[in-house]
Amino acid sequence: MRIGVVFPQTEIGSDAGAVRAYGQAVQELGYRHVMAYDHVVGADPEVHRDWRGVYDVHTTFHEPMVLFGFLAALTSLELVTSIIILPQRQTALVAKQAAEVDLLTSGHFRLGVGLGWNAVEYEALGQDFAVRGRRVEEQVGLLRRLWTERTVTFHGEYDRITGAGLAPLPVQRPIPLWFGAQSLPAYRRAGRLADGWFPQMGPGPRLVEAKAVVDEAALRAGRDPSTLGMEGRVSWQGDPEEVAGLARQWREAGATHIAVNTMNAGLAGVEGHLAALETVAATLGLREVRPGR
Repeated sequence: MRIGVVFPQTEIGSDAGAVRAYGQAVQELGYRHVMAYDHVVGADPEVHRDWRGVYDVHTTFHEPMVLFGFLAALTSLELVTSIIILPQRQTALVAKQAAEVDLLTSGHFRLGVGLGWNAVEYEALGQDFAVRGRRVEEQVGLLRRLWTERTVTFHGEYDRITGAGLAPLPVQRPIPLWFGAQSLPAYRRAGRLADGWFPQMGPGPRLVEAKAVVDEAALRAGRDPSTLGMEGRVSWQGDPEEVAGLARQWREAGATHIAVNTMNAGLAGVEGHLAALETVAATLGLREVRPGR
């Protein structure tokens, strides 16, 4: 089971030096990957008076693909989006950006995708929030074609490409596509289409039920469920033994990866996040692991 970190998007600030220090330090601590969330714009609660979203216009988010270009020059960590809100973005442009990140990391990249929940953001990006589920299924097939074929002709419901392709192609052909999943349709979609998935719950009965749906959908699609990755998340609340216990539970539940999340723990600046991750790394024995290509 590979252990990584959740990039503290909302708390690390906008200083490039802090981003650099974070990326280099987590690699030195023995973590294997960095996971980043995605929001392009935030809604203004002064305008959207009934706003109940987790994030708003005041919440800091670095753009994942640009961030990963920066981190690729500084570390050899695997870089993971969890998740890019795929249906609000242009498919061919996502394919191009992902191919570039894959090249810059020498194939150490996973593209996690999902539907998102913010209709305000969809409007700002010129996409229809109501059709996001249907659109993402079309996009997944098109992404894989763009990453593996020199020239593509595709006339779908939402995208049209006539005799065009990416150059250069990525190292991984295709790039692994992982899905965020927190509903029955999303579990089934992950089983049918994904290379791996990100459960939005901890180990326990709900995870067992969700995984059963994913596995059944994979079997119905003629796929081997054992080939699908699963990445859990463990939140830091000040107790490294609690993190270690949750890591063991994720391993027993069949997780191939976990990420340690230090956001929303009251930590001060990049130093606070790194201090917590150092404590976890020592508890889990990660310093003996040296990631490399």
